[in-house]
Amino acid sequence: MKIKFYSYLLIILCLGYSSFSQQKTAYTWWNPENSDFPVIEGQAWAGEVESFYDRLPKRAEKDVRKPVWGLSKHAAGLVIHFRSNATEIKVRYGVGGNFAMDHMPATGVSGLDLYAKDGDGQLHWLRGHRSFGDTVTYDFKNILLKESYHDLGREYQLYLPLYNSVQWMEIGVEDGAVFESSPLRQEKPIVVYGTSIAQGACASRPGMAWTSILGRNMDRPLVNLGFSGNGRLEPEVIDLLAEIDAKIYVLDCLPNLGPNKDRSVEEVEKKILASVKTLKEKRPNTPILLVEHSGYSEGSMNPERNAIPTKLNAALQKTFLQLKSDGITGLYRVTRSELNLGLDDYVDGTHPSDLGMQAHAEACEKILRKILNEPMGAISTTIPVTQRREPDLYDWEKRHQELLKMNKENPPKVSFFANSIIHYWASEPKAPIARGTNSWKKHLDPLKVQNHGFGWDRIENVIWRVYHDELDGLNLDHVMIAIGTNNFGLNSNEEIIIGLASLIHAIAVRQPNAQIHISGIYPRRKQEERVVKLNLMIAQMADLKNINFTNPGTVLLDENGTIDESLFTDGLHPNKKGYEKLAPLIAGELK
Repeated sequence: MKIKFYSYLLIILCLGYSSFSQQKTAYTWWNPENSDFPVIEGQAWAGEVESFYDRLPKRAEKDVRKPVWGLSKHAAGLVIHFRSNATEIKVRYGVGGNFAMDHMPATGVSGLDLYAKDGDGQLHWLRGHRSFGDTVTYDFKNILLKESYHDLGREYQLYLPLYNSVQWMEIGVEDGAVFESSPLRQEKPIVVYGTSIAQGACASRPGMAWTSILGRNMDRPLVNLGFSGNGRLEPEVIDLLAEIDAKIYVLDCLPNLGPNKDRSVEEVEKKILASVKTLKEKRPNTPILLVEHSGYSEGSMNPERNAIPTKLNAALQKTFLQLKSDGITGLYRVTRSELNLGLDDYVDGTHPSDLGMQAHAEACEKILRKILNEPMGAISTTIPVTQRREPDLYDWEKRHQELLKMNKENPPKVSFFANSIIHYWASEPKAPIARGTNSWKKHLDPLKVQNHGFGWDRIENVIWRVYHDELDGLNLDHVMIAIGTNNFGLNSNEEIIIGLASLIHAIAVRQPNAQIHISGIYPRRKQEERVVKLNLMIAQMADLKNINFTNPGTVLLDENGTIDESLFTDGLHPNKKGYEKLAPLIAGELK
């Protein structure tokens, strides 16, 4: 009897184990090479490369030196953006060289880095379980699925290996999870031409290369043309740089230009002069940042070695002054003292550690923000950032990219920056909600008003959009601002005013000939008293800034100073009748 009982028990256990083993998670895999559109950010010549993850176009092979061509096969600086709500993300891929070096770990040479961006635009680093073999694998598990605002997942940035080629790659998520690859951003990139340090030696992982840190901090595409030992300001590479419509060129090549029997300091000076003049001839309006040699950690104890950066930096300073005296504008410099790398900022005395990479990136970011007029304050209303709080209604990033495209194809005469109150009024890019199409067409379309309203936007989100080219290349008559109501739950009136002042400055430097109008905050249910106080502060600031203040929202109030509910859908957003009252007032202000 006992034998039969144990036999049955064994059968049940085996069936249970068999059932359990069959319930393994199934995954859907995506190969970037099969995408219908380019997806490799940081690759300036998409469609022209020999291998999918190369950094230079195939035609460059005949022009650049063999070592440069070989290093261009490394995936340094390449990033893939995607969106997913998966709780687990897997990546598998093959590489073409050794996994590690004696002074740089496999995680930096051949590894990946994955960052997630939440609904408020904040980045988070994800820890991955990794294995290096014929196929390299990364497994990012237990990802928090629920966002503060929705359950539709988040944006991801996947950084590729710094010192190895990628032969093939696949990204996997569990079956049924949302996965969407993102098209390339249209903003002009930061372009860096440099040495092994720019390529990423000796960062512990791809996201810690100073170029990667800079790209994340500026939240802008970055093209990494760092070539280990071979960043030598060669005319063939400079000509390739000039093909890229860059936001700024960063030349950081001095560590590979040390004087030797074949190269004098005078020849280094000639290289700097020729490189800058070539770029300025082909891209006269693009600024150039020259980076001095950061030095060596043991330099003070080794006078002969310490003399190298001293001589090179003196040569750069000399040529910088000469170029300035020759009338070259838009030329800037980061000094060795500004880089400020210390004793513990190096791995081997030459290449930065993660600490050194951070210092290098911060020094470059500090001057780039000045050059590009992209200051960042200390309070949230002055820190430019993206958002993804309402993806069930619209794609924030996609709307931004569509506006950049529309600005080029059909430039407006008026840009109207706002939140959902204006976004869901009417106009293109077409919104999922349009409550006042007729009034917009009648009053605002004839003035060529472009709707730059984004649902859920706060002041800091509009600052980000202004910094990221939504006003670039336009010749506007007017810029209208109606933003701040979504900051009510987070910020004081004083913080809102400081943010609006930052936004006005950002607009003024990009559209100096446009008349700027700032609207008072539109009334909202149970916030009428605060709105009145804040609008008094906005009106005073407008006087100090010498811009126009308008307050059309008063037409939405009743005789008691509270909102007229018949003009609203929800106590905040106007209905068709409400927009019909607003339209002639706004149009009159713009006329």
